[in-house]
Amino acid sequence: MCSMLLSNKPLIVAITGGMGSGKTTVLQSFEALGIPCFCADAEAARLYSDHAFCEKLRKAFGNSVFDSNGAVDKKAVAKLVFSDKRKLRELNAMVHPQVMRMFRDWVLRQANAPYVLFESAIVFESGLQQHFDKVICVTAPLDLRIRRVVKRDHTTPELVRQRIANQLDDEWKIARSDYVVRNQYGPKRRLQSVKIIHSKILKYLQKQ
Repeated sequence: MCSMLLSNKPLIVAITGGMGSGKTTVLQSFEALGIPCFCADAEAARLYSDHAFCEKLRKAFGNSVFDSNGAVDKKAVAKLVFSDKRKLRELNAMVHPQVMRMFRDWVLRQANAPYVLFESAIVFESGLQQHFDKVICVTAPLDLRIRRVVKRDHTTPELVRQRIANQLDDEWKIARSDYVVRNQYGPKRRLQSVKIIHSKILKYLQKQ
């Protein structure tokens, strides 16, 4: 769905990075510059309230991923798929087509923006990079990422490492991205990096 194929674009830019890299804080910096941002994880979470989707989930993974009230147990889903790559691929195959449809509809409402951001931790893992004009990769040292996720999710370093192991290596993603934010130096450096990338994207658009 490259915006190059649309008469009324904005440019379509993905922002990705491994768990704990700090994508959310980087996204907030772009939003502060007035750039519309679509959070794929948040939109995917909405699917867990959709009856038809939940029935697909039950058929694929059984009742163990539902709580006693019949609602999706997101922690149970995460535990299941991050210990089984086949199940992770199966979940992604259910989630991503629907999220991308939501995104396409959302982009049509952002015609006045120079570019928009699609945020997802697994752009490359899901093969979604083909849908974007540019890709921004957010990185941070592994030990810092682990500490961030342990604090955020109240989990253990071992479980975080297990989940990170299901994601592609940072250097692999950096090599295939157009821009990189090294997100370990604090808010001032992060905002500086975001402003530099923002400027580069605007200059790129002026040449089109």
